[in-house]
Amino acid sequence: MVGAGSAGLLLAALLHRQGHRVRVFEKADRLRAEGCGILLVRSGVEAIAASGLEGLLERFLAQGLAVSRFVVRNLRGDLIDSSPAEQVAGELPSLLLHRRVILEALASALPPEIIQFNAEVLHWRQSDPDLDPAPVEAVFRQGDLWRGDLLVGADGLFSRVASLVAPERQLNYLGDRVWRGVVADASFCREGEFFVYARGRGVYANVFDLGATASEEALTHWGVFQEEPLPGEREEQRRLLEEPVPEEALAKVPADLAALIRSTPADAVVANWSFDINPLPRLHQGRVVLIGDAAHAMSSSQARGMTAGLEDAVALARLLDPRALVASSAAAPPPVDRALSAWERERLPVVHAYQERSRAVSARTGRRRPLRVRGAGAAPGTPPGASPGALPPTARPPA
Repeated sequence: MVGAGSAGLLLAALLHRQGHRVRVFEKADRLRAEGCGILLVRSGVEAIAASGLEGLLERFLAQGLAVSRFVVRNLRGDLIDSSPAEQVAGELPSLLLHRRVILEALASALPPEIIQFNAEVLHWRQSDPDLDPAPVEAVFRQGDLWRGDLLVGADGLFSRVASLVAPERQLNYLGDRVWRGVVADASFCREGEFFVYARGRGVYANVFDLGATASEEALTHWGVFQEEPLPGEREEQRRLLEEPVPEEALAKVPADLAALIRSTPADAVVANWSFDINPLPRLHQGRVVLIGDAAHAMSSSQARGMTAGLEDAVALARLLDPRALVASSAAAPPPVDRALSAWERERLPVVHAYQERSRAVSARTGRRRPLRVRGAGAAPGTPPGASPGALPPTARPPA
């Protein structure tokens, strides 16, 4: 597994439970769990439940907050709309969680020695699985070499693994620079509220409740979106991501929200440029497979990014369960290859629909038409902590 994000960790935990020998390689020196909250829509919570990992759903429910209400305000802070989140009796809720809670919970389902940090993949190659018992080989920057049966690219938007599975994969710039942060606050929005600040069709900011820590410190997530051109030079892109939220952006939002943002410690803020990718025609090549943002990065407008990756992991683990592989026919192609093909057939229409819906909603809510900028391997890095961003003013998170 390349990448210790939510999709990679969940898949690793499921395959480890099934008895597969699993390694997770993460180029950072720790879990990249800083900086922001996540709206995990009901389908994502259902994927956690479907994983069957002991205590995982209970931990999510205990440490997250069910969304209670969506509030839309204009840039003066005046109320435009307020409505309760849809809750269906007997069904799991959409949850507001800190990214740290999600990743730590998923990592706790794995023995610590399975995750290797400071391990950056440079390239990979594969041979014929009929001739080679370990047909996939990955080479790391440190000179290390890994060989095995299956390489999973769970390495996110700027995936290195994806470049050979789908060389046509391109990043499309969506038109804005985004800052997100988490700050100690007990008053701005509480009890599971989700605020959106909008003007016309455009979303400028969101704020939502993250509940309290174990030490009873109340936390609030905020996000600010500023439309601007993407600088052509990678160094300039990186430099701008180190800046705090510009005063010109804060001047557009109500004074109380601007004060909340200014009070956030710098190390609790992350920034990135917004991208998606076009739907890919394939999610695997031989024994190399893509999941999560590596496979189907999408705009944040429908809060589907993390959910789609969790669903990928549950579906792939189901098809790679040794019991399912043994029960399958011995006819060619081998069971693992049939499982990967079946998984791709199952997931492609689902994730394509997510991507197309997210892009359509983004276009309607004022963001720019996606622009192709470069292949994934050449894109600039971003700080950790991507979150689902702003929902459009009239939208509710889909199931």
